[in-house]
Amino acid sequence: MLKVGVLGAGHLGKIHLRLLNQSDKYELIGFFDENETNAQQVAAEFGYTLFPSRESLIAAADVVDIVTPTLAHFSCAEATIKAGKHLFIEKPIATTVDEAEAIMVLAAKYQVKGQVGHVERFNPAFLATKHMIENPMFIETHRLAEFNPRGTDVPVVLDLMIHDIDAILSVVNSPVKSVHASGVSVISETPDIANARIEFENGCVANLTASRISMKNMRKSRFFQKDAYISVDFLDKVCEVVKMKDAPEQPGDFDIILQNAEGVKKQIYFANPDVTQNNAILDELESFADAIQQHTTPVVSLEDGTNALRVAYQIIASMEQQS
Repeated sequence: MLKVGVLGAGHLGKIHLRLLNQSDKYELIGFFDENETNAQQVAAEFGYTLFPSRESLIAAADVVDIVTPTLAHFSCAEATIKAGKHLFIEKPIATTVDEAEAIMVLAAKYQVKGQVGHVERFNPAFLATKHMIENPMFIETHRLAEFNPRGTDVPVVLDLMIHDIDAILSVVNSPVKSVHASGVSVISETPDIANARIEFENGCVANLTASRISMKNMRKSRFFQKDAYISVDFLDKVCEVVKMKDAPEQPGDFDIILQNAEGVKKQIYFANPDVTQNNAILDELESFADAIQQHTTPVVSLEDGTNALRVAYQIIASMEQQS
């Protein structure tokens, strides 16, 4: 088993600690948190080993799970990589694109593996439909959240929208051509609601909306492609797939047939993919263990995390131009 240590024991860090502790693929050696009061409290409440310093935890681990505030991601990643240890790092990968690119360079130099915590890639509804998403040409996403002061120190694009940016980049096999966006600061110093239009070189267009001041929570994405419409509800973990095929010459009584202006007839049918419920955070952590043990590329690579951050900052830059 891989020895894993956790840096950061905040809200998400405690979830990672609990899941790593119950995983069959890791041996949890303990954690370090710079907030001494919180660290002592977590150690006392859950019995995890508290290391006296970041360096001592890194030295004792095979894998370091970085769940600190984003501002500390680069320094933690740099120390981990230079010690020759693999790293799992929460999203966003770093504070800036330059930092993210530096992490990639370091990981390659020291020959360690890294994975970024874009957990929606492991959402069961997305896993059930991803293989059906082939060359989408229009994508629409809505990620709406009720107001929570935690996280408002960063723009809503880095807090929420980046989940959908990463998911979209994972299914659109084309470089980004242009980005146009607008945002509004309602209660925070940075935008609380944002809309972005990403155009890809292959003609695909993605329209993303993210808000952290909504009355209800929503996390939905819709993918439109030739002869298919795929809807993924990341919150309720359900999906809907509507497909079209050439209509049979003798349709059945209950077949749904559409005819376009040219007289072409199509039959509409519904596919119901099996959605296998899972713990997405546990799955992403264990998939990284598999990548290390089997010498394969992690599901969400450091490059993936960097690409998502780069597009996020293109969106932020476009919003700033509009203001």
